[in-house]
Amino acid sequence: MDILAAFGLSASAGLNAYIPLLVVSLLARFTDLVELSDPWSVMESWWIIGLLIALSLVEFFADKIPAVNHVNDVVQSFIRPTAGAILFAASANVITDIHPVISMAVGLLIAGGVNAVKSLAVRPAVTAASAGTANVPVSILEDVVSTVVSLVSVILPVLLAVLLVLVGILIIWWVSRRTVDERDEPKD
Repeated sequence: MDILAAFGLSASAGLNAYIPLLVVSLLARFTDLVELSDPWSVMESWWIIGLLIALSLVEFFADKIPAVNHVNDVVQSFIRPTAGAILFAASANVITDIHPVISMAVGLLIAGGVNAVKSLAVRPAVTAASAGTANVPVSILEDVVSTVVSLVSVILPVLLAVLLVLVGILIIWWVSRRTVDERDEPKD
């Protein structure tokens, strides 16, 4: 189960670096759902929780202001994969089962991949298609998805695995349907 949580938290960090870090910190501090071993237990400290709240607020508002959101995305493109690496390595006992460098590399790749899709494909397409008017709702949706995936990753990692499989099937179906539709269109 721990490995599924690590994958979900890292993917969530690709959308928003601070939300999954804050979720893990708060759950580790106030519940038994997350147990962080050293050196990751520092995430339970009030200083780190306060810092994550402040950074979450800065990122939330920066991502909602036109032009500032693009600068924020460039800066966050370095932070999100790093957060994914930390979350993967810190996720409940994964660090003891997998070499720390490997677990951090996997988390970095997962969060970096999600961030790349968001920053290089989805956001530019949304901006172009809506002349920027849909950026704020999409940003809010990303924050909601990051929060939900973070919570589900910790509370119900098996549900997350099922959801990922269903999303994968949906994407394969959609791509195959588009391919068939393109072949069936009459040529001019």
